[in-house]
Amino acid sequence: MTLKKVIGYLAKYGIPLAIGVGLIMLLYSSFDFAQMKEIMRSGVNYWWLIGMLVVSTFSHVFRAARWRLQLKALNILPSFSALVNSIFGTYAVNLVFPRLGEVWRSGYIASRERASFTTVFGSMVGDRLSDTITVLLLTVFTFLIAQDAFSTFLDTYPQIKDGLMGTLTSPVVWIAGIAGVVALVALFRSKTENAIVVKVKTMVKNLWDGFAVVVKMEYKWQFLMYTVLIWGCYFTQLYLATFAFPFTADLGMKATLVLFVLSSISMGIPTNGGLGAWHIAIIFGLSLYGIGTDFSPKGPFDAQASTFAMIVWGLQTLLLIALGIYAFIYMEIDKRLIKSGKTTIKTPITSGDGIQL
Repeated sequence: MTLKKVIGYLAKYGIPLAIGVGLIMLLYSSFDFAQMKEIMRSGVNYWWLIGMLVVSTFSHVFRAARWRLQLKALNILPSFSALVNSIFGTYAVNLVFPRLGEVWRSGYIASRERASFTTVFGSMVGDRLSDTITVLLLTVFTFLIAQDAFSTFLDTYPQIKDGLMGTLTSPVVWIAGIAGVVALVALFRSKTENAIVVKVKTMVKNLWDGFAVVVKMEYKWQFLMYTVLIWGCYFTQLYLATFAFPFTADLGMKATLVLFVLSSISMGIPTNGGLGAWHIAIIFGLSLYGIGTDFSPKGPFDAQASTFAMIVWGLQTLLLIALGIYAFIYMEIDKRLIKSGKTTIKTPITSGDGIQL
C-alpha cells in the first residue's frame, strides 16, 4: 500500500475516530466514575433498557422492509432475511468506518443479486434522503412546540446558527450547485462515444434510477408507513430509556422529543456510531430540563446526565455489535448455500456497471 493511500485511509477513517475519542475525553476526563457505578447499581431499571433494545432491533427490520420496496420497484429481489442482515451489518460497519456502511450494504446486495451497484446505491441514497427530510420535519415540529429549548440551544452555540445561515447564503455554494447541474445536463446531451464518458453516463443514470424510484414506485404509502415506523421506533427507544432512570422518568414526551431531535442532528457529525457527539447532544438536552443545569461545552458534566448518555449509547452499541456478528455469520452461510445451489437468486441477471464490493 502506497503512502498516499495510507494517508487517505487515515484521513477518511482516523479523523472521525479522533473526533469521537476527543469528545469522549472532553466529556469524561474529570468525571467521577464512582457516581456512575452507584447509579448503575441502585438507580437503573434495566427492564426498560431491554425494551429499548427490542424496539431498536425492530427499527432495523422496518428499515429493511422499506428498502425492499425500493429494490422491488427496480426489479431487484433479494430475500428479506438478506436485507435485514445487510442493515444489521451496515450499522456494525459504521461503528468502525463511519459512512462506509451504506456503501458496503449497497455492494453486498448488488453482488449477491448480480445487479448494478450504482442502481442499488441510488436506492440507498433515496433511503437516506427520506431520513434527512424526516429529521428536518421533526426539527421544525419540535421547534414549534419547544421553542424555549431550541432558543437556549442556539444562544449557547451561536456558531451553529451562523454556520447554517452562512451555508444557505453562500454564493460559492449556489454557484457550485448550478455548475454541477449544468455539467450533468451537458454530459447527458453529449453524443460522444468516448468509453469513459459513456461509462460515467451509465453510472449516473443507474444512480438516478435508484434514487428516483421512491417517487415513481407503486408502494409510496407503504414506504411512508415504514418511515413512520422506523422513526417511531427511534423515538420510542429513547422514550423507554428515560423510564429506566429515576432522574429522567418524569421528563415526558415533549422533552424526550427535544432530546431525540438534538441527538438525531448530532449523528450528522462523522464519528463512529455517534461516539461523543451523541453524548454531548443528550447531555445538553437534559440540561435544558434541569438535569445538569450548569452545562458548558468545556465541562465538567453532570453525573446523572453523563451516566444516562453513556449507558444508553453503550447498550445500543453492544446491540449493534451483536447484530453485526450475527449478520456476518448469516452472510457466510448464505454465500455457501448460493454456491451449492440450495438458495436461489430471484433477481434477473443484469450487466451491472462493473462495481462490486
